Amino acid sequence: MAEQFLQETGEAQTPVRLDEVDRKILSLLQQDASLSLDQIAERVGASKTPVWNRIRKLREAGVIRRQVAILNPEALGLEACFFVLIRTAEHDRDWAQRFLKALRERPEVVEAHRLAGDIDYILKVQVRNARAYDRFYQSLISEVRIYNVTALLSMEEIKATSALPIAEAAR
Repeated sequence: MAEQFLQETGEAQTPVRLDEVDRKILSLLQQDASLSLDQIAERVGASKTPVWNRIRKLREAGVIRRQVAILNPEALGLEACFFVLIRTAEHDRDWAQRFLKALRERPEVVEAHRLAGDIDYILKVQVRNARAYDRFYQSLISEVRIYNVTALLSMEEIKATSALPIAEAAR
């Protein structure tokens, strides 16, 4: 996403300065974005209008990207989570654009990161089973030339959160 932001704007985003009330609001929203404005205001010890203005400013500044429902993949029959390590011999702009397009068109890719080191990319792919992963893999390599792919099946999710360490950002 940072790369996408850089590609779209041509500049890096400057971190936003947050005070204690902003951090409390963000912590509450990270835990439960369905909280009402009244509930948030009560929990941070402020009135509704200033809290609403803070949330609006945090959205405008890009701190709050969006609010979503986090679904249970197993309840939807998406029981297999694969981490896919990709090495490529291609690093030109045309290849990268085709690769990014291929990833964006595949809803089973729930995360994708460009890495430093021996592995170029890591993908988190959520699918029904190994057969569904193979269909994903065959489709991807038919569109984009990849030097090496290693797929690792997650046996158990030990920790998963979308909450960022806000206290760390304050240091």
